[in-house]
Amino acid sequence: MHTHGQCHCGAVAFEAEVDRSRVGVCHCTDCQTFSGGAFRTGALVREAGLQRIRGEPVLYEKTAASGAIRRLAFCGACGTHLWGESGAAGSRVYSVRVGVLRERRELSPTIQLWCDSALPWLGALADVPRREQQ
Repeated sequence: MHTHGQCHCGAVAFEAEVDRSRVGVCHCTDCQTFSGGAFRTGALVREAGLQRIRGEPVLYEKTAASGAIRRLAFCGACGTHLWGESGAAGSRVYSVRVGVLRERRELSPTIQLWCDSALPWLGALADVPRREQQ
């Protein structure tokens, strides 16, 4: 699926060919910390499927639980997280943050990862009072 992404301020923009069958929710504590939320949703993209349109993201390197190095891309101006990447040049795989994609409503998760770190109250959200807007 062809998608269009950009950071909040628009300084960094890209297009990506997303595999709709590989959209996941990650509950690991790193994703909770980096997203500032209960989890993070990502869609896998092969290296050839990501094309930068505008701007250059800042990269932050972290060591994953497996010991592998992961690079996290974000906008240096507004701080929006754009994707995580792993692998060497030519064989990189990106986990594009679904929230930055214009087509995010069409990308339902197909798997959840690191569920042992999931926050216990997530399942009870259906019972929390709702408002359509603030």
